[in-house]
Order: sequence, then C-alpha cells, then structure tokens
Amino acid sequence: MFDAVIVGSGPNGLTAAITIARAGRSVLVLEAADTIGGGARTEELTIPGVRHDVCSAVHPLGAASPAFGDLPLDEYGLEWVHPDVPLAHPLDDHPAVLLHRSVDRTASELAGDGDAYLRLLNRTTDDWHMLVDGILGPLARIPGHPIAMARFGLTGIRSATGIARRFDIRGRALIAGLAAHSIATLSTPFTAGLGLVLAAAGHRVGWPFARGGSAAISAALADHLTDLGGRIETGVRIRSLQDLPPTRAVLFDTSAADLARIAGRAVPPLHARALRRLRPSPGVFKVDWALSGPVPWTDPSVAAAGTVHLGGTLEEIATAEKATVEGRMPQHPFVLIAQPSAFDPGRTPDGIHAVWGYCHVPTGSPIDATAAIERQIERFAPGFAELVIARSTKDTAALEGYNANYRGGDITGGAVGPRQLLARPRFRPDPYRVPGRDLYLCSASTPPGAGVHGMCGLRAAHSALKHSL
Repeated sequence: MFDAVIVGSGPNGLTAAITIARAGRSVLVLEAADTIGGGARTEELTIPGVRHDVCSAVHPLGAASPAFGDLPLDEYGLEWVHPDVPLAHPLDDHPAVLLHRSVDRTASELAGDGDAYLRLLNRTTDDWHMLVDGILGPLARIPGHPIAMARFGLTGIRSATGIARRFDIRGRALIAGLAAHSIATLSTPFTAGLGLVLAAAGHRVGWPFARGGSAAISAALADHLTDLGGRIETGVRIRSLQDLPPTRAVLFDTSAADLARIAGRAVPPLHARALRRLRPSPGVFKVDWALSGPVPWTDPSVAAAGTVHLGGTLEEIATAEKATVEGRMPQHPFVLIAQPSAFDPGRTPDGIHAVWGYCHVPTGSPIDATAAIERQIERFAPGFAELVIARSTKDTAALEGYNANYRGGDITGGAVGPRQLLARPRFRPDPYRVPGRDLYLCSASTPPGAGVHGMCGLRAAHSALKHSL
C-alpha cells in the first residue's frame, strides 16, 4: 500500500511526488515512457553529441517558481544558465528590440516608448514577490496579496492589442511577441497579463536555460525524490485504475481527458464532462537544427539573446495567431527560436551549434511547417540555410506520440482564454481534486497551466495531503 501513486513523471508529477514524500508519505511514480521528464527531456535528435531539448527549453517560470525555489535542486546538479540578453525581437526596418534584465535599460533602448514601458512594467516588477504566488495558482481564490493582485489585474485582464496601443512599432512588436506565447488571438482578454508575466519574469529572474538541457531539471527532481524514499518506475502504462497498486491517493500528471478515461466511473459525471470538454490550444510544429556556425543574424545584437521572437510587427503576429486559432495555417507564422549552445557550449561538439524552434499551427494539423519556419529565420538571418548540417522535425502527431498530454500538438494542457484561465478544468477553489474522490489532476490542465515550474504538482499535492493523506 502506497500513500500516493503519481501517474506521469513530468516536472509537475515529480514535484507532487516530492511534496508528498517530504510530508513523510510513501510515493510511487509511474511513467509510460522509458525515460522520465514529460516536457523536460533532452536527446540527441540530429547528430551524435548534439543535445537538443525535445519540448521545453527556456525557463523563466522555472527560475521564478516557488515550488522549485523551495527545493535543493542545485545540490542535485541543476544550474541555470543566463544568456547575456533574455529575449530579442528583430524587425525588418528597425533595430531589434531587446528585453534586458534591467527594466531601465530596456526602456532606454525603446526610445520614445521608454516612458510607456516603465509605466507598464515598473509596478509589476516591483510587486513581483507579492504577485508570483497568486499568478502561479488558481484565480478562483483569494490571493495572499489582494491589493497587488488587483493592481496587476487591472492591466492583466486586458488584451495584448489593447495595451499595445500606447506604443510605437518597436514596443508594439515586443508586447505582441510576449503575448503570443499564449497561443491565442491577441485581441483576447488576459493576453496582456500573460505577456506582462513573461516580461516581468525576464526582468526579475531572467529567461534561463538548464545547463546541459532541460533533462537536468527532471534528473534533479528525480534524484531528490529518490533520496526522500520515493520510487520511480518507467515503461508502465496505466489504462485503468485497476492497473494501479493499492494506494490512498492517485495524482494524474496527464491530460484532463486521460484522467477521465483512466478513472472511468470513479469520476462524478458532471466533473467527467468538464474534464473531457477542456478545449485544446492550437498545436505546434517543432524543428531542431545542428548548424556549422552561429545563426547569422542581420542585427548582431540578436546573437546575445537566448530566445528570439520572429514574426515582425504586432499586426503580422496578430494576423498569424488569429489564423492559427481559426484553424488556418498562416503564411508567415510567429516563430520562437532558442539558441542554447551559444551560452551552454557543453551541449555540442566544438564548432557545432544547436538551435531549437517552433511555430503555432492549427490543432492536429498534419502540415509540415519546416519551410515556413526557415523562411522566417532567413528573413532576419540570411544564410541560415547554408549552415544546416541536420534537422529533426516533429509535427502535431509526432508530438502527441512523444507525450500523450500533447493532444493534437497542444503543449499547453488546454487553450488559454478567459474561461479556461478561470475554470481549469472547472471553476473551483480547489480545481485539482476530483470532487469527493481520492483522485487529483496535477498537470498543466490545472492552474497555473503550461510551463516547467512544478506549481500544478505542488498545489495538487497540498490538496491530496489535506483531503486524502
């Protein structure tokens, strides 16, 4: 008899297991794949010796996470690598926009947009220590710092296009790229808040990589869990509750629909319908490249950035995201690029560079977006194609095959929109617990949603300790 069994070994599942093990309870983690990690894995996808992050690569929310901050992960080898500049956004006819760790420096380089940027970000960055716990938790509860959250909410509830009106072209582009991480139409309410969170995190904690790759996060969590007495078994696929060993509580680091499928009639009908109806986000198409040299950016300042947003102006990005949400493949997609080996050279042999990138595509799209992505890169880095030694691609079907949580290529655990931010998967103060049952959802289909931060797992574990353990 275990006190808790965790189904799935992503960062949320491992964090949940650690939280329960630290409370002195017995924990077993079961993983269907042969390796742990969920969205935080690193593999040689192109050529031997070049280590690519299979899904997540850049971790502002990991560095900001109260869940990770409370764990001795550095003692288990986790080291954050900070690029010189967290984020760059190149433009065709203007200098690239750089998001620096310093708010003031970022504002000063925005020239005429500087004062507007300071008004937008100063309060959020100043209040960050009061906001982070509320932002990374359920919105259907009273936050620990209600006044700070209310101040943030007055702006955060707005759309990205709404707050961008106060900026000129460069500031508008920066806001659009930040908000586009939501994979939502930029005129949607709350997209401003998501962009503000990422910008403020960049100023307060940076947008770091994990040295050696994102698998280092999973390895540190797993090693800490093992030292606490927890167990992990891989290659074990759970199809029903009957496949589980005796346990007092089950936590699912799975999609909401998979919890409903596995638990069957153990889930009350109303809650089961909510789990199955969680609307997926648009998918992604991902490419990893091994290059014979660094990306030849037209604007050399972009080389100093760990993450690069490619999409041009706010209007271009908004058009691309709207098309994707409506089920159409944009001709000029918004592309996210990371260049980790420029700052973590141990990932590649000498002279080789690893670049990671993806664009948003309609849910379940079979389209091969490689050419569209590389056209956007060539637009801002002519000669990129000549450096490609090898590439590895994953369409939406391949991503779902890699991780069953990524239904239709959705890496967010469900679409980000007003309803599903508030009701994820239902509007409840404790959205993690299946009502009246010893069953819990601890994946990105619960608040605060996607990202390698472990907060879904932490909060679900607290619920399980309160109600079942």
